[in-house]
Amino acid sequence: MGLATQKINNHTGRIPASFLGLQKSFFVLRPIHKKSDYQKALNVATELASRDDLTSEQADYLEILTKIIADYEEKHLEMSKYSPQEILEFLVEENQMSGSDLGRILGSRTLGPALLRGQRTLSKTHIKKLAEYFSVSPALFFG
Repeated sequence: MGLATQKINNHTGRIPASFLGLQKSFFVLRPIHKKSDYQKALNVATELASRDDLTSEQADYLEILTKIIADYEEKHLEMSKYSPQEILEFLVEENQMSGSDLGRILGSRTLGPALLRGQRTLSKTHIKKLAEYFSVSPALFFG
């Protein structure tokens, strides 16, 4: 099942506004040791990263969660030692895509080549779309 189709912990209600509420409802912020906890953390991060209306506590929670995910990936996944641009270049090449193909995913044909040349940086909206499209952690795109 792709990240786009997964819900946070099968939670369909309101996302808690407080830092403590997020930990109680979704994922306690601690080092990740199991793949199942990694997947749960990815689900939460993907949902939060896709929102434009985060409270400051939700943004803080997402920032810490992203660092915890990145730590896990650094220890367990090879791709974490590369920059977001290198990861994007790798994903585009592995999927036999062009810069224009990448741009179409992001909603603008000219954006893809600009990102690959390093002329533009990824926004939260771009990161959400790329994470969903390639079925990877949004944390891979935070440098």
